[in-house]
Amino acid sequence: MTDELARTTVRTPPFGSVDEVTERLREQAYLPDRALATAVYLSTALEKPLLLEGEAGVGKTEVAKALATALGRDLIRLQCYEGIDASQALYEWNYSRQLLAVRAMHDDEAVRHVDDLFSEEFLVERPLLAALKAGDSAVLLVDELDRADDEFEAFLLEVLSEFAVTIPEVGRIAAVRPPAVVITSNRTRELHDALKRRCLYHWIDHPTLEREVEIISVRAPEVPAALARQVAQAVARLRDMDVAKRPGVAEAIDWANALAFLGVDRLNGEVGAATLGAVLKDHDDLELARSVISDVVGKAD
Repeated sequence: MTDELARTTVRTPPFGSVDEVTERLREQAYLPDRALATAVYLSTALEKPLLLEGEAGVGKTEVAKALATALGRDLIRLQCYEGIDASQALYEWNYSRQLLAVRAMHDDEAVRHVDDLFSEEFLVERPLLAALKAGDSAVLLVDELDRADDEFEAFLLEVLSEFAVTIPEVGRIAAVRPPAVVITSNRTRELHDALKRRCLYHWIDHPTLEREVEIISVRAPEVPAALARQVAQAVARLRDMDVAKRPGVAEAIDWANALAFLGVDRLNGEVGAATLGAVLKDHDDLELARSVISDVVGKAD
């Protein structure tokens, strides 16, 4: 069966409905809203990459982790960073092993078998190649794509367009069925329209107060309900302040966990000031919050 025919063969989507997506992600302690659950459902059913944008800490990466676990698939993560290139994302050759193989040969053998040194036996798979070979038994997470440069983004688009790559010494490697793909961006730079057109898009915002209370309760069940609400209210007020780095859901959970570990059952100004390092990670933000901590905590009830 050709790659193209295999990819167009009708198959049963991994989720039966949007409600099933919601239920199965909740089983992994991830609480999606209806819009996000719909985006995940369509992405997996239509075999299109899902591009998630939003501020740091709103749970974009956790979507891919929860999705992989819910589907019983391997999570393959490509962490993007400034300067990443195709070889670091796709493959490289195991030069030390090739050198050992050459040393084990006689000179005339080395000449005759030089092509064997560039076979899959000596290929080191990086995340993109591993995901193509794993196919629909994996979830590929391309994390923080906005940190990479334009050239790498163009390369990624080319790979995702066909879910295939050509390695000169080996040949064409294609996914029989594509992996589920989740791409995240903190929007430190604008991604190109060509990539966005290839994907389904969803913006994840900070949760509402009630949803954040529910998330804290699910992810940190040992935290008393009243304390979880106080933390969610205080974090919401911190986000409204002129801070450089608005705290995300992960920081809210960390703060609630820290307070519960200290045996705190009610948030007050003194304990709030002492534990702000769990929720704010910038010196100027800490100083600003400490100056108004009584007001921040006083409005949390």
